[in-house]
Amino acid sequence: MSETGLIHIVDDDRAVRDGLGFLLGSLGLEIATHASALAFLDALDAAAEGPVGCILADVRMPGMSGLELLDELQKRDCPLPVIMITGHGDVPMAVKAMRAGALDFFEKPVQGMALIDRLKEALELSRTRAEAAGDRAEIALRIDSLTAREAEVARAVVRGLQNKQIAVELGISPKTVEIHRHNAMGKLAATSTADMVRRLVAAGWGET
Repeated sequence: MSETGLIHIVDDDRAVRDGLGFLLGSLGLEIATHASALAFLDALDAAAEGPVGCILADVRMPGMSGLELLDELQKRDCPLPVIMITGHGDVPMAVKAMRAGALDFFEKPVQGMALIDRLKEALELSRTRAEAAGDRAEIALRIDSLTAREAEVARAVVRGLQNKQIAVELGISPKTVEIHRHNAMGKLAATSTADMVRRLVAAGWGET
């Protein structure tokens, strides 16, 4: 996949696929075309590319509709933003798709520059989501590296307890608490106590 991300065009109309593919490709955007929602899902399952990309799908397609595709993507927790394209009579369906999680919709004939701008926004959103997912994965690995005692101390810090309070709660000395706290900060690559708390809260620890 290119650094800009991959745009998946999902439409049963070959003329639409070819037209959009030519337009986007002429601007240096990387595209992949799919003749049906099921074909796209098959390609998604087999894809080796990274997570940056977006989907441009027709609302009304035989077999699996654009709405059904959107529902299936949500079930799979697919992070790729979805933009729908629709005929005039399908606008209510497109609005329903947006309420179900689609980023936007465009009526046919599609206004090229408006669509391109929105697709670029979708790619940037996908990139932001991918970076956030990578950060969460890194934090999870770092948390897994904590010893049981370091994790206990870190949880107590998230709850707002001071070293002396943690020492009483865990039955250890304040000096030992400080050592475990320092080790936990190092393993989490935290630059301060506040930074460590932010990282742990972002990982879902909270005040539990």
